[in-house]
Amino acid sequence: MIRHLFLALALAGATAAAPAAFAEKAPVYTSFASDLAVGGFDPVAYFQSKGPVEGSKTFEYTHNGAKWRFANAENLAAFKSDPARYAPQYGGYCAWAASQGYTAKGDPKYWKVVNGKLYLNYNSDIQTKWEKDVPGFITKADANWPKVLAK
Repeated sequence: MIRHLFLALALAGATAAAPAAFAEKAPVYTSFASDLAVGGFDPVAYFQSKGPVEGSKTFEYTHNGAKWRFANAENLAAFKSDPARYAPQYGGYCAWAASQGYTAKGDPKYWKVVNGKLYLNYNSDIQTKWEKDVPGFITKADANWPKVLAK
């Protein structure tokens, strides 16, 4: 049993070091437990509505090593024509965390579109902190990105 625990911890350590490998590549929009970008929510819908919309397996597209889901064929086509326009900033990681020099999971329920770009945050408390100085935090996160992936 203890041997299995040490093996699990060793694998977790190796996985934690994995983000450094992504620093030279395009950001990966997936989590450790899933290959879905934006938690399966439609990234295009953020630009069209007032809230997140769940995507469908019917309208799924693989891009940058992640599976992206869309609510309809029109949103899928829009994403295919310009993925950089709709993909969340900082690889889908929390925008506030990136501004602080580290990564944290971005939750698709805590979001904001600013100057035509989608930003996700970790939770409602972090979203509230981030909204106190959105331009300043974006400037800091832009300066930190993608160096934070190497940490």
